[in-house]
Amino acid sequence: MPPVDDSATPIVRQDAPRSWSRRRLLKAAPVLASGIAAAGLAAATPAAAQSWRYDGWCPTWGCAPAGPPTSANLLSFSDQTLRLVAHASIGGSRVRVRLSNEMGSTPLTIGAAQVGLRDSGVWVRAGSNNPLTFGGDRSVTIPPGAPVLSDPVYLNVAPFTDLAVSLYLPGSVQAATIHSAALQAGYVSTTGNFAASTSFAVSRTIASWPFLSEVLVDGGAPCIVAVGDSITDGAGSSTNLNRRWPDLLARRLQLEAGVAVGVVNRGISGNQMLREESAAMIGGRALLARFDRDVLATPNLRVVMLLIGINDICYTSGATLVKPSELIAGYRQLIARAHDHGVAIVGSTLTPFEGFAYYNAARETVRRTVNDWLRACGEFDLLLDWEAVLRNPEAPTRLLAGYNSRDWIHPNDAGYAAMAGAVPLPQLLALLG
Repeated sequence: MPPVDDSATPIVRQDAPRSWSRRRLLKAAPVLASGIAAAGLAAATPAAAQSWRYDGWCPTWGCAPAGPPTSANLLSFSDQTLRLVAHASIGGSRVRVRLSNEMGSTPLTIGAAQVGLRDSGVWVRAGSNNPLTFGGDRSVTIPPGAPVLSDPVYLNVAPFTDLAVSLYLPGSVQAATIHSAALQAGYVSTTGNFAASTSFAVSRTIASWPFLSEVLVDGGAPCIVAVGDSITDGAGSSTNLNRRWPDLLARRLQLEAGVAVGVVNRGISGNQMLREESAAMIGGRALLARFDRDVLATPNLRVVMLLIGINDICYTSGATLVKPSELIAGYRQLIARAHDHGVAIVGSTLTPFEGFAYYNAARETVRRTVNDWLRACGEFDLLLDWEAVLRNPEAPTRLLAGYNSRDWIHPNDAGYAAMAGAVPLPQLLALLG
């Protein structure tokens, strides 16, 4: 096993390859027609047809859809209303909602949908619950494999507000598309359409986000997408308190730096970079497969923050144990694809996991070898040494006891606060442009 590098600093600055920064500028530059051609085009094109170009939509919240779940984990609804809670990272005066049937094999009908400001529990603040429309219609049928984006609705949203998205599901519906580890209570009504109601009788609560994948606000703010596995998803943090590291980073950006930046969490518990468990698709497609949809397609995306690889190590063993070279090739693919879209990418070292059920010496050697490469490679635009932040100095293959959520792989609230607190805001803001 390689020796422990106790001299490693928590944050390692890495310079972007020269090629991508120039490409980013080129992709951002408008293509100008000649004065005559431009004038002719302007005269022939109605102004209203171009108005969407200036709306400046940015996600204030998002999750990564996964599924379909196994039959034992499949949620079913019958003529009921869901009220799902999304915690805003930035504010705006208009809202759009993205719903997903991307993992479904049959059409999904939303009989009615509303968005409002959550008061507490299932309650929506009086006067804030607004109907959503889709191409002007209050109901929509989403084809299998597809998402749908609502029309804009006027709603004043403050940063760090809880939004309530209510979906009425007529008939019998199975949640084939779902984000399973919400760490946030959602509410299922008794029979009926209660989407427009301030409150309703709750038949059960759920700890997931079925069908809801994004909420956007206007204002033109830049966006950061945090992507990875359960450590980004927030496993081990307190339920209903929004103490995942991306939540805490969003607060630092606004409260310490005074900058409005949409922070979207596309982590999925159980996710891997290179492979996926065909019998457990609740863990999502491999990151290499979902990167374009879940990350690069995000509006106003400027920076990706990446923490992935520990599940690739934990879920392989013996002759199939993942090789460091395979993980390195995966990182390089993600770097290249982000840069090709003019997006900066922040990497992170893999955090300690001795004491976790899947720990052994062979897996630890892979983790340490990958971390040595991450620190030395210079290929990310910025590297966060989260291993150095979370490890026990006296037992560096273990989490510091005060950061352990009891399973020795997932941090607790204090550990996630340490991760968010270690992000150097000046360097991150420089990447945002």
